[in-house]
This record gives sequence, C-alpha cells and structure tokens, in this order.
Amino acid sequence: MAPTLSTALDVHFSIPQSDAKTPIFFTRRKFTIYCNSSKPPQNPPVRKTPSLSEQLKPLSTTTLPNKDQAFLLSKPKSTWVNPTKPKRSVLSLQRQTRSPYAYNPKVRELKLFAKKLSDCEDSEDAFLGVLEEIQLEPTRENALLVLNSLKPWQKTHLFFNWIKTKNLFPMETIFYNVTMKSLRFGRQFELIEELAIEMVSNDIPLDNITYSTIITCAKRCNLFDKAVEWFERMYKTGLMPDEVTYSAILDVYAKLGKVEEVVSLYERGVASGWKPDPIAFSVLAKMYGEAGDYDGIRYVSEEMKSLGVRPNLVVYNTLLEALGKAGKPGLARSLFQELLGSGLTPNEKTLTSLAKIYGKARWAKDALELWGEMKSKNWPMDFILYNTLLTMCADIGLVEEAEQLFMDMKQSRHCRPDSWSYTAMLKIYGSGGNVGKALEFFEEMSEVGVELNVMGATCLIQCLGKAGRIDELVRVFSVSVKQGIKPDDRLCGCLLSIVSRCKSREDMDKVLACLQQANPRLVALVKSIADEEYCLDTVKEEFKGIISDTKDDARRPFCNCLIDICRSKNLHDRAHDLLYLGTLYGLYPGLHNKTANEWSLDVRSLSVGAAQTAVEEWMVTLAKIVKHEEALPELFSAQTGTGTHKFSQGLSNSFASHLKKLAAPFRQSEEKAGCFVATREDLVPWLQSRSPSPAVSV
Repeated sequence: MAPTLSTALDVHFSIPQSDAKTPIFFTRRKFTIYCNSSKPPQNPPVRKTPSLSEQLKPLSTTTLPNKDQAFLLSKPKSTWVNPTKPKRSVLSLQRQTRSPYAYNPKVRELKLFAKKLSDCEDSEDAFLGVLEEIQLEPTRENALLVLNSLKPWQKTHLFFNWIKTKNLFPMETIFYNVTMKSLRFGRQFELIEELAIEMVSNDIPLDNITYSTIITCAKRCNLFDKAVEWFERMYKTGLMPDEVTYSAILDVYAKLGKVEEVVSLYERGVASGWKPDPIAFSVLAKMYGEAGDYDGIRYVSEEMKSLGVRPNLVVYNTLLEALGKAGKPGLARSLFQELLGSGLTPNEKTLTSLAKIYGKARWAKDALELWGEMKSKNWPMDFILYNTLLTMCADIGLVEEAEQLFMDMKQSRHCRPDSWSYTAMLKIYGSGGNVGKALEFFEEMSEVGVELNVMGATCLIQCLGKAGRIDELVRVFSVSVKQGIKPDDRLCGCLLSIVSRCKSREDMDKVLACLQQANPRLVALVKSIADEEYCLDTVKEEFKGIISDTKDDARRPFCNCLIDICRSKNLHDRAHDLLYLGTLYGLYPGLHNKTANEWSLDVRSLSVGAAQTAVEEWMVTLAKIVKHEEALPELFSAQTGTGTHKFSQGLSNSFASHLKKLAAPFRQSEEKAGCFVATREDLVPWLQSRSPSPAVSV
C-alpha cells in the first residue's frame, strides 16, 4: 500500500482593487492535500472541545518572550470555516423573549402606590410604614408591577426583600432580573452578585437577561475581571449569550487590553452568523485607535462596509478619535465628509475630535474651514469644544480667531472661560512674542478669580524669557509658586532653556534661583558642567540620575538645553560630551540613518545648539572614515524639517548659517524643504582639508 502524503499549502489570495483609494487586504488560507493511491486517510480522532478560556488564551503568553516586549496590533486575519465541519456557535442570534405581563385592572392604583413608595423617606422604617397601607392583595402580578415601577434602587431592593419575607408565592427569575436592573442603575454590583449567588443556591435559573445584567453592571463599575468571570460561568452552564451581552463582553476584553480575545470573539461570532451592530464596531475601532494601529482601524471600516452595517454617529466619533491617535488627519477629514454625506449632523464630540486632529497636524486651512462651517451651520458648541478650538488656534497660531472665540465664551452663559481657556490665550500671545497681551491676560485671571495652572505659567515664563524681561519672569514664577503651582518637568525645561539665552551673569543667576526652587539637582548639574574642575565621570552620574527621574517627554529637551548652555559659554567640548551622554541613554534615536546610497543626519528633534553639535560630531566621524579609506555612499543629507507653526523660529535657518560658517559643501535640497545635501565627490575633499575637529574652527 502506498504511503499517505499530506502537506499544507500556504496560499495567498489578493482581493481585486476596484478603487485606487481602497486599501488592499490579503487573506491567508491553508489547505491540506492528501495524496494516496488507494484510499483516503482515516478520520482523525475526535478531540475534546477546549474550554472557553483555553480557546481564548492570548497568543502573547505563548509567543512573546517576555511581558516587556512591545507588540503591534494588526487587523484580524480573515476567518475561513470549513462548511462540512463548522465551529460550535458561540452566541445566540435571538434575543431572549421577555416574560409578558398579564393585564392588570389595578395598574393605575398600583403605579400610584409605587410612586408613594418611591417618594417616601429613605429610611427602612418609613418604607415599611407605607407598605402597611397597601390595600391591594400582594399577588405575583401586583408585586411584579410595583417592583418594576420603583425608581430608586434602594426602594427596589427593600421591596424585593419584603416580598421574600412574605413568602406568598415562589420567587422566580423575573423578580431577580427586575431587581438587578434597578441595582445596575445605581452601580451596585456587590448586591447584584449576592442576588446571583442566592439564585444559584436556591436553584433559581439564571437566564440570558440575568447574565447580561450582571456583566453589563460589572462593566459600568469598571470591574472587568468580574465581567469576564461571569461570562465564563455563563458558558459553563451551556447558555449562549445574546448579541447585547456579546457586544458588552467585547468591550470588556478591549478595556482589559486583551486584544487576542477580542479578535477571537469577534471572528467566532461572525462565523456563527452574528451580524455585529455599530456598538461592536465602535469597540473594535476604539481598541485599535488607542493602540495607534491604523491597519486595525482600516479593517473595522472595511468590515462594516462588507457586512452592510451603516455607521451611526457614535461609530463615526470613535473612528475619528482613533484616526487622531493614529496620526491620520487626511483620513479623518475624509471620514468627516463621509459623515456629512450620510445625512448625520456632527455633535460636540465629533467637532472636538476633528479640531484636536487639525490642531495637532497644524492644518490651518482646514481648521479655518471647520470653524467657518461651524458658525454658518450653527453646529452645537459646548465647553470642551470651545477650549479645544482655542487650543487648536494656539497650536496653529490663529490669533484673531482665538480672540473671537474667547470673546464668544465671555458672552456665553454656560461656557465662561476657565483656566485652560486663559492658558490657550497665554500660549498664543507667548508664541507670538506679544508680552503686553500675555501679561494683560495674566492680570485679568487674578481679577476674575481664575487660577493659573502650570501650563499657563510655563507659556508666560517662556514668553518673558524670550523677551529678556527677567525681573517680570521672576515675579510671575513667585506668584505661581505662592498660588500652589508645583513646577513640573516642562516648566523646569523652560527655565533651563532661558538660562541658555541669558546674556548677562546677573540674569542667569536670577533664573537659576527660580530653577533652584523647582529642581535643585538640575542647578547642581549646570554648575558641574560649567565648573573649572570639570569631570566627565561626575557629570555622567549626575546626568543619569536626573534623566532617570524625569518624564520621558522632557528628557531630550533637558539634554538639548544643557548642550545650548555649553555652547553659549563656548564650552564646545563639553557640549559634545553631553551629546554623547544623550545618545548613550537613548535620547536621540534615529539621529543617524544609513542606506547603501545615502547617509543622513536627522536633527529635527534637536535644539539649535544640539543640532550644531551633532553636525560637527558627524563631520569628525566622517573625516575618520575618509582617513581610514573606508567605503562611503554617493549622497549625504541632513534633515532639519520645516516649522509648521506660524510663529516657529525654524531650525533650518540656524542650521544653514552654521553650515556656512563651517564652509561645508551642503546645499539646500530643491526637492525637499529643510533638507541639506552633499555628494561624496564634494564632501571628501572638504573633509580631507579640515582640521581634526570642525568645532575648533567655529
């Protein structure tokens, strides 16, 4: 007999692209082909169906080497189900039929009595006193109608317990369900769980409504582990969750960060015939959005189209928020146009998300068009949206629009300017160097009783520092500290940058005195760097300690400012030491990039002084390579980027001036702004003619 041969073929199917703008998705399917000259293979032994927890076991626990390894989310793989051997259904496609209420001729009297119970005092004695006045027979139907009519969860719970003590009729599942729903409004999960355990003890069956109420209440109370626990118990009883419960548990797993479980539940549900509703897709979109996973967001959008699910406003809002986190302003704009084309009217949350996206991307034109459309169509405005629009104007530098918005807020009854509103205005005037206006708003805040926050103080101090008005800077800092503001890393970085700009020793000492109150260790490091008995090992230890205790987004700015201080004092060698330390501790990832044809220096995240130091260091390294006659690429480039803010000073001009001082053969690229290029043919002779360190001759 010929042996049986089997092999798995990994086949890729590409979906034809009808529209150039439509993303292409690929599915990956495996088929097993058996080759036998006489008979087909025997059926494999039947395997025991794994438990739900085993089925949904996260892939990360078996494939990732450790918990600290970063992972990227991706769109779920397409699910293919063998029609001859489908997977067991994981949900019920039919909502549980609710028990019908029999017509009760006493309904009006019972509802009036229920209102009397609801309006009585909260004490148990007062409640029982009203119950004694009941004149109607407490039959099953009467009790159920009253129980369902009570509004405060406390009264519902008291009445439920009273019914049990009377022992007039069997307590059925429906009584527990009605009580649990009332308790859910009050977010009383512990009481709900007690009732559920009581039902189990008394052999009262828990139905789909019971489990749905328990799970959704746990979700509302942020008790996600409890929600999962009861979902597992539901499966163990053999009861299939309905679509509402299924959508709720998807959200629970997403909030727990269990992406693999969400994807598995979604795929198995669809394979069982489930048509997800907009709420389920909103959960998926939010999950991928928080991870900044654009492929996942795109998958959700395509799935909705393929299943014929029309997005509602909640889904559009979630997708917009997700695209914002993924950094896709163009797609967010297209989605917003699609929303309008569908006949929906954006609400405050929609407009807030879009304003944040445009502000972050610095899309001034689109921001202005959005603002104009909002006014012309009288779209709704709330407090958060006003402040978001102000922040957007501050990010882009739209002064007149911000002033109009601020005036509208002042004239509004419900959206009066708060601390964040004033902070946005301080940022706008501070960025534009309008010291007078910035101080005017600072004084106005005290007059109207609006507290200054740390962000507002930072914007104002930065403005005064750039203008060289150090005495007023010290006054603002002192007032801020007296008002209870605790200087954060960003404010310390602001003071440190001002130290690098100070022209006189007197001004520098005044700013350092402020920094001493905020971060004494930082001042000690500045002194160590400038000390005549400078020691790199000592500076290295101090630098490492400070950076370790500093928030991630402030670490690189600290190093940039320290390098700037060194250059302002003509301590260029020490500036190079600090650049080395910054690189050593991972503050400048992506500073150098290499391909076979091009080597590049990316200084877009560096300050002016740090960028100058980096290009000098690069030239020294290249000079050594030339000296050792090692291979070099055809092209060299330096990326400075272009400032998109209206008031941005721009690193590009300063960098170009420094290259000119070095007489380096770099020229501005004609194809790309903020990019300086040099050929190997031009650069090598220049490097050979230079002294060992380009920094020395500057």
